[in-house]
Amino acid sequence: MTVRTCLPWPDKRLRSKAEDVVEITDAIRAIWNDMIDTMEAMPGVGLAAPQIGVMLRLAVVDGSTERGRAVRLANPEILHSSIELREHDEASPNLPGVSAKVKRPRAVTVKFLNEQGVVDRRDFVGIEATSVQHQIDHLNGQMYFDRLSKVKRDMLLRKAKKMG
Repeated sequence: MTVRTCLPWPDKRLRSKAEDVVEITDAIRAIWNDMIDTMEAMPGVGLAAPQIGVMLRLAVVDGSTERGRAVRLANPEILHSSIELREHDEASPNLPGVSAKVKRPRAVTVKFLNEQGVVDRRDFVGIEATSVQHQIDHLNGQMYFDRLSKVKRDMLLRKAKKMG
């Protein structure tokens, strides 16, 4: 298990759609384990494979307070989103030092391949719902700041550039 380096913004891979995972293999499980180590080292509540340069539709999410409860997801897909929104301060290790408040559905139902290679579905609420949506954005080549107004996005990117 290894802590991987997160790609620095504006690496073009962060704007690329990740490839579907065909089957869950030991190599996929090893990537998930590295992703969990990387997420814990930040510390964060989720990570998508493209953030570490692996262009596969893999994500991990752990919003538990005690940690060690990461959900491993391959090819996650949102089936249902709540109408009620929740605002949360989001950030990314790919653009350190800045964050922004983003509104997303408070709860989502997600279909994904689990670590046994079986299609699973799970309801995520609160911080885990925010995180899983954030990770799916990464898998689609989007960053959290794409959800901001142009003015707020430009301010955030200028601030990040000054810090870098």
